[in-house]
Amino acid sequence: MISPLPLEMLIQRSMRIEDVLEVIDIEVRSYDFPWSEKIFLDCMKAGYLCNVAHVGGVLAAYGIISFGAGEAHILNVCVDASYRRKGFGKLLITKLLEIVKTHNVSSVYLEVRPSNLAAIDLYSQIGFSKVGERLKYYPALNGREDAHVLNLTM
Repeated sequence: MISPLPLEMLIQRSMRIEDVLEVIDIEVRSYDFPWSEKIFLDCMKAGYLCNVAHVGGVLAAYGIISFGAGEAHILNVCVDASYRRKGFGKLLITKLLEIVKTHNVSSVYLEVRPSNLAAIDLYSQIGFSKVGERLKYYPALNGREDAHVLNLTM
């Protein structure tokens, strides 16, 4: 168990190629159907906002956001299990949204599994609200899982 660290210790910066293996390690430990190395590299190559967050020198979280037509789409946000429920996810997303604002974005969208109650609660605290649903959007151990579509107006 990691001892509590002050939120001020979260240092966020652009993802680098040398971060990808650590990012994949967190991804694989967090999801039953993780993104591949190629997906992360393609996001970086495409110029998406790809950030990592370090706490005390340890990569603790990452986020990826695409932009287009005045909208942003949060594609992937993940906090290492050791740092969850400590405010780091909220801080990471808040900092990412500050960057999004500089791109003249009026709306931010994301999909989230209905079973991911912690993430739904976090997004709600930030101001996201449900605007739709995508049926059978996510792969699941027993078939497919729907997705809630959430939106935040900037």
